[in-house]
Amino acid sequence: MRILIIDDEPVLQDVLSTVLRREGFQVTQAATAAEGLRQAEEGEVDLVLLDLMLPDKPGLEVLRELKGRDPETVVVVITAYSSVETAIAAMREGAFHYIAKPFKNQEVVLTVRKGLEQRRLRTENRDLRQRLEGLGTLVWRSQAMERVIGLVRRAAPSRSNILLTGESGTGKELLARAIHQLSPRVEGSFVVVNTGSVPTDLLESTLFGHIRGAFTGAVANRRGLFEVADSGTIFLDEIGTITPPTQAKLLRVIQEREFIPVGGEQTVKVDVRIIAATNADLPRMVGEGTFREDLFYRLNVITIELPPLRQRPDDIPALVNQFLRRFAEENRKSALALTPHALDVLMGYNWPGNVRQLENVIERAVVLCPGDVIDVDLLPGEVLAPQSAPAATLPAEGVGLKDAVNAYTRALIEASLARCGGVQRRAAQMLRVRPSTLNEMIRRLGIAEADE
Repeated sequence: MRILIIDDEPVLQDVLSTVLRREGFQVTQAATAAEGLRQAEEGEVDLVLLDLMLPDKPGLEVLRELKGRDPETVVVVITAYSSVETAIAAMREGAFHYIAKPFKNQEVVLTVRKGLEQRRLRTENRDLRQRLEGLGTLVWRSQAMERVIGLVRRAAPSRSNILLTGESGTGKELLARAIHQLSPRVEGSFVVVNTGSVPTDLLESTLFGHIRGAFTGAVANRRGLFEVADSGTIFLDEIGTITPPTQAKLLRVIQEREFIPVGGEQTVKVDVRIIAATNADLPRMVGEGTFREDLFYRLNVITIELPPLRQRPDDIPALVNQFLRRFAEENRKSALALTPHALDVLMGYNWPGNVRQLENVIERAVVLCPGDVIDVDLLPGEVLAPQSAPAATLPAEGVGLKDAVNAYTRALIEASLARCGGVQRRAAQMLRVRPSTLNEMIRRLGIAEADE
């Protein structure tokens, strides 16, 4: 559990840090409101010990910002006896409790433990609610994924086929499982077929089955996966890889709800919902004639696009915590935590392999970690390596260095803001600078104001 102390008194910081570290907590410190908010923004914090008297901003304002960014953050305010009324006002604003100065060390420990227990119960209740809703395998905090989940909740109860699009590794299979769990077909089977990994000459038999003697090696009748999924859901991953003959047979299943096994004569009727997924450009393939237009429109009744991880960095801390718990348990290790520096690196990386790549990075770190804290030295080289800059070209007549640097900086900032929907905090994470630094550069360069 990570605790952040925001207090401008060095002696008090040292006392609190020593007491809490002795109890096994991970502790970071900040002497100003600005620094404390920055640390809370850049790394997941479980509990904040907040002094209400800070040099640069009133403690109540800091409390509101902390709760606004993450309502699950537990805040315990520290105040003098003469300011108990202010502490009570802070509790009305969402603070868990208050500690009056001077305090006893055991009082601090007990209050912190109670606050963390409340957070644990809230988290468990949320996770339980998600499991009951069929979303237990998914974690998210970003607005981008909240919109996706909203679509899932509305589309799942219907009979309509669904097409999931997005880059490889974004979690399309997990989303398909959630749709099945939220649908009236939840009592039926959920059958996964990675059409890209099944040999072309076996895919038709895999999907629709065969009868004995239909081809060499067919020594017995075999049910196809469509029949196995009857009354349930079939998930066809990498749908863009199937051949035209199999596309034609798949279209018949959708239209007629029946098929004929390979080598057979009798039709088999099924009631199956199809969820297809692809990272390919199906409309382009339709235009090129490699994917049937009529099949595309049959599959594309409802389209849900999963955004890549680089466009939803707010999800990274939650995903990291989920993977840490799972791999620590699988490897029979005690609870592990990331240092703020390591989390900063993960938040700033571009993640071309998306959630699957992040999962692999955390598994590697857990396996190699000799203790209970994961720092940057346990992250792979590709995550640590800075992205290479484009080669510079110099005109024959020369160039004004300051103007060129400003122009390039402006272009990077505008591109990052465009990618992050105008949200400066996310753009700052992408550019690996502090939000305050980015805001200052935006004002200096005269870039149009974006959403905070």
